[in-house]
Amino acid sequence: MSFTVLVPARLQSTRLPRKPLADLAGLPMVVRVARRAAESSAARVVVAADDVEIVAACDAHGVASVLTRADHATGSDRLAEACEQLGLDGTDVVVNVQGDEPLIAPALIDACAALLADRNACVMSTAAHAIDDVAEFRNPNVVKVVLDGAGRALYFSRAPMPWWRDGFVDGIATLPSPAPLRHIGIYAYQAGFLRRFPALPACPLEQIESLEQLRVLWHGERIAVHVSAERPGPGVDTPDDLARVRALLG
Repeated sequence: MSFTVLVPARLQSTRLPRKPLADLAGLPMVVRVARRAAESSAARVVVAADDVEIVAACDAHGVASVLTRADHATGSDRLAEACEQLGLDGTDVVVNVQGDEPLIAPALIDACAALLADRNACVMSTAAHAIDDVAEFRNPNVVKVVLDGAGRALYFSRAPMPWWRDGFVDGIATLPSPAPLRHIGIYAYQAGFLRRFPALPACPLEQIESLEQLRVLWHGERIAVHVSAERPGPGVDTPDDLARVRALLG
């Protein structure tokens, strides 16, 4: 199986400006993410940048990159343009590794790519892991996913789900069994679907939940879900996150 990893990188971030270029143990974060992704079985890893500074940082460290428009509304739009520039289409498998995940497990990248390659009826795959903490289950910043019997996503939500009718009568004090699933923000796509995804109309559920992946389900497409036995390493969204990852990297 051959697949390409794309790493979207936007220079300006509301909570952590110039995040892709933040120093992590002597390397810009986007370079460290790309090098981590290169430890997977990917045929190539390419950064989809919105600024020449990111491209220059990639060039300086031997990381492939393409310069995309700066005015894309979402990361999916940026990836669609990158696919066009790279000539990726049809059933080519593309894995989206977020540019703020320097500790992502290469095995997780491989698992998402392999799952999509094995599921011809699905246009996307993603990942999840079991929630073992009640506070995490309650937290609206933690996205949950429920699956059907074939391991495909039925719904994604910021709300606690599934709702345990008999167990939550007096509030959420314990977790249902089997354990609820936390969505992990990694996606594999069929390149042909990724190129047409930005043209699909946004749906009400996507706008209510602020979860772009709900657009895929709304339009009748299927998403396969790999359930990982391991919790992913922390991502970087805030200055506190950056300090935490710097400490982990020594």
